[in-house]
Amino acid sequence: MIGRLTGRLVASLAMAVLALFALSSVSRAENPDKLRIAVILASGVESGWDGTLIESLERVKAAKPHGLELSWKYTDPLWGDDAGDAMRLFAESGQYDVIWAHSTYSDQVKKLKDEFPDILFVVTGSGNEGLGGNQYMLYKRVHEPAYLLGVIAGRMTKSNVLGTVGTFPADDVNDSINAFFAGARSVNPSIKEKVVFIESWYDPAKSAEYTHAQIATGADVIFQQTDNFKECEAAKIICFGSNQDQSSFSPTTIVSSTVIRWDPDIMHVVEAWWQHKVEGKPLAGSTERIWRGMKDGGAEMAPYHGFEATLPQEVKAEVEALKAKIISGEFKVPLDVSAPKPN
Repeated sequence: MIGRLTGRLVASLAMAVLALFALSSVSRAENPDKLRIAVILASGVESGWDGTLIESLERVKAAKPHGLELSWKYTDPLWGDDAGDAMRLFAESGQYDVIWAHSTYSDQVKKLKDEFPDILFVVTGSGNEGLGGNQYMLYKRVHEPAYLLGVIAGRMTKSNVLGTVGTFPADDVNDSINAFFAGARSVNPSIKEKVVFIESWYDPAKSAEYTHAQIATGADVIFQQTDNFKECEAAKIICFGSNQDQSSFSPTTIVSSTVIRWDPDIMHVVEAWWQHKVEGKPLAGSTERIWRGMKDGGAEMAPYHGFEATLPQEVKAEVEALKAKIISGEFKVPLDVSAPKPN
C-alpha cells in the first residue's frame, strides 16, 4: 500500500514538474523577439536633432537589448495634422509597437494615446505636455558640452567677439547658448556676445545670411546651431557644431560639437515596453521633464578630429580636466534657460 502511494506520489510530482517545464517553455516561446518603431521626424535626418536619433537607434539595435531585433521606419518632416494623420496610420496598421514622435507632438498624441493603449508613444524636446500613461516625454540638454566649447572659444578668440546662430529661443536651445557664453566668460571676461535666431528648425539660406551678418560685425568664432558652415569657411574662422558631431560638414572650420546621445533614452523606452509586454506592468510615462546629461551618457563633446594637432595643448588639458569634473559631479554647469541677449 505504501509502495503504491509512493509510486503515485512520484508520478504526480513528475507530471507537475513536466507541466511547469512546459509552461516555462511556452512562456519563453511567447517572449517577443522584435520591436518595431515608427518615427515621426520634424526636420529630416540632415539636421542634428533628427540625425542623432537614427545614429542612436543603430547603436541600440547592435546592442540587442533583451535579444530584440529593432527595426524602424521614419517619415519625411511632418507637423500638425499631417503628423497626427501619420501617427494614426502607423497605429491602425498594427505593425508598430512604439511611435516615436521626435519633437513637440503631444497635441497629436493626446488624440490617440487612449485609443491605442498598448502602443508606447514618445515625444521629445521642449513644448510638450506631460500626459503620462502610454506617452513618454523625453527631454534633452547639451548645455554641459556647450560650456566646454565656450571655454575653447574664450581661449581661441582674437576679436573677443563670439557669435551664435540659433533656431528658436526655446528652453532647450537657450540653455546651450547661455552655457556656451558662460564657459567663454569663465576664461575670458572681455568677450562680447552676439545672438540671433532664424526662427526655423532648418533653413540653410537664412542660416547663411545671419551667420554672415555676425561675422561682418566682428565675430571670429561662431557656435552654429543651424547646420550651415559655408560662411565660416569663407571667412576662415573657427566654428562649433550642435547636437551631433558635424566635423564632416566642414573639417577645416569645426573644432568640435555638442553631441546628443539618445541611447539611454531609447533603452529606457525599450525597457518600459518590455516590462509591459512580458511582465504585464502598466505603461507609466513621465509627466515631468527628464533629461540625461554627460554622466548618464546622454550628451558628450565631439572629438577634435583635424584640430587635435593644432589646438593648444594647455586648452585641451583645461577642457579635459573640466569635463572630468562635470561627469563626476564635482562641477555643475549652470542651467540658464532665459532668452539669450547680446551685449
